[in-house]
Parts: sequence; structure tokens; C-alpha cells
Amino acid sequence: MMPHEVFELPREILPGDIDELGHVNNVVYLRWVQDAAIAHWSSATTAAQQGEVAWVAVRHEIDYKHPALPSDGVLARTWVGTADSHRFERHTEIVRAADRKLLARARTMWCPINRTTGRLARVSDEIRARFSTGPTSGGPA
Repeated sequence: MMPHEVFELPREILPGDIDELGHVNNVVYLRWVQDAAIAHWSSATTAAQQGEVAWVAVRHEIDYKHPALPSDGVLARTWVGTADSHRFERHTEIVRAADRKLLARARTMWCPINRTTGRLARVSDEIRARFSTGPTSGGPA
């Protein structure tokens, strides 16, 4: 699958990110997945769209391939896969910046929430078309 749009976010490894084995703790990868999703959404939408819709993660899957070490620079690369009016599938790869070696791969399902009501929101065709590689209307992704 070719991503619709790949967004890259550099991440710095902080001393507190390192676990007792001397590499980045698994929970830090999840933080990077979320950081990349938020940054991508913020960079590609209007203030009005951001004011209307918030996102809630309903499922994360992460495959850890290689450890990130304290001296590594990393990039979180993300894009949206299939989407319907109520679910967006987002893919994220964490790669070492120096050689683009894949360190981890994640798939997250996100649901849009109306910021005013706190209820499930329907995402406009404009937003689905902007982000998604899959169906832009109709049934489940």
C-alpha cells in the first residue's frame, strides 16, 4: 500500500526514555505514535477543523523490530490508511534517522469526537479525502 501522504516528525530520545536494558522503553514508542498523529493532524487541518474534532485512539498494535538506543535520532513516519465517517486507520513507522532502519511499526484505529458534545463525530468528506487512501464514504473501512 502506498501512503496517501507521509508525514515525518523527528523525535529526540531523552534520558528518561531509556529502560533497564539500555534502549528505548516500549511505552515511549506509543508516545511517539501519538505525537506523530497529533502533529500530522495539526499541520494539515484548519484551526476551525481542529476546534470541531478531537481524536480518541480505540486500538493500538505495535510490532517492535529493533531497539532504539540513546545515541539514535529517530523519525516517526505516519499516514492514514482506510477511513470511513467514524474510523480512521493510521499507520506509523519509527525509523532510525541516520539509515532509515525500521525500529517499530504501528497501526492505530482512531475515532473522531465532537469537541462540543463529547460524542462520536462524523468526519466530513473533505477531511476523509485529505487524509485517507481508502474509501471516502459509505461503509466500514
